[in-house]
Amino acid sequence: MKQFLTILTLSLTVVLFSQCKTMKSKGQGIKGQVTWIEGNQMPMISEEGEAAPERKTGEPIQRKIIIYPLTKISDTKMENSLFTAVDGKPIAEVESDEEGNFEVELAPGQYSVFTQEEDGLFANSFDLNGNIQPIQVEKGNWSELNILVNYKAAY
Repeated sequence: MKQFLTILTLSLTVVLFSQCKTMKSKGQGIKGQVTWIEGNQMPMISEEGEAAPERKTGEPIQRKIIIYPLTKISDTKMENSLFTAVDGKPIAEVESDEEGNFEVELAPGQYSVFTQEEDGLFANSFDLNGNIQPIQVEKGNWSELNILVNYKAAY
């Protein structure tokens, strides 16, 4: 009898949990995490018998993320690795939280994503057509974009 009750309890648990829907954000847009890395990122040779120092992967940071329509490098001005002017107007802005996480709802389309830095805008990804940090948003889907802010790092 005890074995029957155990099997019945497990069966009911499986049936109940299989009926639960996973939580999914409605709409569509871009979500991800912003991290910061700086300093010497060159591989290092360790002394014999010593472990090589671990490479940093980035620390989560709070930043304002600015979304523009898909933008080409030729439509911007750059100075010291930062964009100082971008033709066009931003479509959306969002602030990442303390863990660097952000989410912004957008209409389906193609966008360029920048972070706001003290002396300008930052982006470090480009496609073969010269588009800056391009990302595609499709209807009903969330596109993931993790941003590594690394303009003060040396590789």
